[in-house]
Amino acid sequence: MQYYHRIVVVAVVSTSFPIPLGLRFQKNGEGEVTCALALLQDLDHQLGRRFLDVLVGDALYLQAPFVQEVERLGLVWAFTLKENQPDLWREAERFTQESPTGVHTETGREIRYWHLPEVDRPVADRLVRVVKTVRVEHQRRVTVSEKDGHRIKSKTAATQESTNFYATNFEIGSVSPLFIHQFSRSRWRIDTEVFQTITTDCHLKHPAVHQTTALVVLTMIRFLAYTLSLVFYHRQVRSHAHGKCETFRECAKTIAYGFATLAANTS
Repeated sequence: MQYYHRIVVVAVVSTSFPIPLGLRFQKNGEGEVTCALALLQDLDHQLGRRFLDVLVGDALYLQAPFVQEVERLGLVWAFTLKENQPDLWREAERFTQESPTGVHTETGREIRYWHLPEVDRPVADRLVRVVKTVRVEHQRRVTVSEKDGHRIKSKTAATQESTNFYATNFEIGSVSPLFIHQFSRSRWRIDTEVFQTITTDCHLKHPAVHQTTALVVLTMIRFLAYTLSLVFYHRQVRSHAHGKCETFRECAKTIAYGFATLAANTS
C-alpha cells in the first residue's frame, strides 16, 4: 500500500532567506486551495499582520472565491496567470501584442514588460491589473565539432525566451510595473530553496511512519529543525565566515554527521 500526504506551506520570501511560517496537512477530500485558505486564516488569527502583507502564489490560487477571502483578510495578492483562467488570459494576451511598456536590461538578460492597469475578469465581475514579461536570456553554448579527426570546441551565441503573466490587485502608484514581476517570481524560492532542500536532504518524502499523528509530529519536527538550522547558518555561520563559506546544505550535513557520531559514541 502506498501512502500520500499533501501539505500546504506558507513561507516568508521577502527576507534574505525564505522561512516557513506555517504548514497544514490536507484533510480527506479537501482541496489544496481550501487547505491554503484555512492555513492563512489560522496564521492571521495567531500572528496578525506582522508577517503577512503581500501573498504571492501559483496560478492555481487565482480563483474568485479564494481571492475574495484573501482580500477579506486585508492582503494584497499577486498570482501567476495561465490558461486555467482562459478569459482573463486571452484578454491579457490580446492587449499585449503591441510594443512593450518598457525594457529592463541586466547582464546577460533582457526583460520586456507590458502593463495593463485594468483588464476585465468576467468570472469575478471585476477589473484586475496584469503584467506580462518576456525574459530573454543571452547565453554562450559550447558546441563540439570534428575537423580532420580532431574534436574542436567552440562557443556560439544563443537566446532563450520565457513568457509570464501576473494578475494582482497591487496599487503600484509611481513604482515600475516590473516590480510586480520581481516579487511575483519570489514565490519560486519556496520550490527551489525550501521544498528542494527539505525533500532532498531532510527526506520529507520518506516519513518511515504511517500513523497520522506520528506523521504530523515528525513532519513538524523536520520543518522546525530545518528552520532553526537555516537561521543558525545565516546568523551565526555565514555572517561570521572569513572568505568562502560552505553552503547551507554542506553545513547541515556537517551538523547531522556530528550528531550521528555522538550517538554512536554513547551507545
